[in-house]
Amino acid sequence: MQQVMQLAAGGGIDSITDGIKPDWAVFGAVGTKAKIIVGVVMAGAVLFLLGSAIVGAVHIRVGNQQHNTMETKKGQTMVASSLLGLFVVASMSTLFGIVYGFGI
Repeated sequence: MQQVMQLAAGGGIDSITDGIKPDWAVFGAVGTKAKIIVGVVMAGAVLFLLGSAIVGAVHIRVGNQQHNTMETKKGQTMVASSLLGLFVVASMSTLFGIVYGFGI
């Protein structure tokens, strides 16, 4: 509770969002433009994978309505692979940091 009071006392949104922003750790020396490009590419990948998961859910729905097991299986595969891809993209900076740390 004390920490929440301290965050609120700061008055700025920056004090709250500092804990949410990714820490680039060893990649902190990368330029600002490179960070923006990486962020845009990752956001694009996330949007694509979310769209793919939605299309997979539609395949599941249509397959169930038509009693088509092949369509349902295709939808299940699309949803599972999209969610796995989302997990990998979301944890990309952590994975890179771990691999870089093992290399040192």
